[in-house]
Amino acid sequence: MKISAYSLLLCLAMSGASLSLHAAETTAPATAPYLLAGAPSFDQSISEFRETFNHNNPTLPLDEFRAIDSARDTPTLTRAASKINENLYASTALERGTLKIKSMQITWLPIQGPEQKAAKAKALEYMSAILQAFTPALTKAQSQQKLQKLLTAGKNKRYYADTEGAIRYVVADNGEKGLTFAVEPIKLTLSDSLGGAN
Repeated sequence: MKISAYSLLLCLAMSGASLSLHAAETTAPATAPYLLAGAPSFDQSISEFRETFNHNNPTLPLDEFRAIDSARDTPTLTRAASKINENLYASTALERGTLKIKSMQITWLPIQGPEQKAAKAKALEYMSAILQAFTPALTKAQSQQKLQKLLTAGKNKRYYADTEGAIRYVVADNGEKGLTFAVEPIKLTLSDSLGGAN
C-alpha cells in the first residue's frame, strides 16, 4: 500500500507540475507540453544529470531515479522518481530509450509543526539547485532570486509557467497539498515576421 500511494502521489505531482500556462489566469492545456509529439528533451540522460548534480551539490544528493508504472506513459515516454525525504521528491519524464530529460521536477509536501520552516528551506534549496543545473549561466544567488520570483508569481495559482530562452519554468502551487517546481525544454521557432524577412 505504501508503494502504491507513493507512486500515485508522484504521478499526481508530475502531471500537475508539467501543465503550464502562458498567462497566470489561463486554463491549463489538456496535455502536458512534454507529452506532445515531437516535444524536445534536454541533451543529457538522467544518469548524466544526476552524476553532475550530485557532484555540484554535495549537500543536496539525488538518489537513483526509479521508473514509475503509469497508464499515461506513451511508447516514447518513461516517468521516474527519487525520494529525497518524507516530504520532498524529485521526479522526471524521460525520453524512452535514451532516458534524456523532458521535464525535471521537485515536489514539496508541506508539513505542520516546528520542522516546517527547515523542511521548506531544504525544498527551496533543491528547487534553486535544479534551476541552476539547467541554467548554468546563473550564479547560486541569481538562481535563488529567480526561483523566488517564479514562486511569487505562481503563488496560489494551480499552474504558472514562465518561458526564458529555450527553457520553461513551471510552478504548481496547490497550497497545503504541495508545491512543485519544474524545468522543461521548449522548441525555439522563428516568428513569422522573422521568417518572412529571410
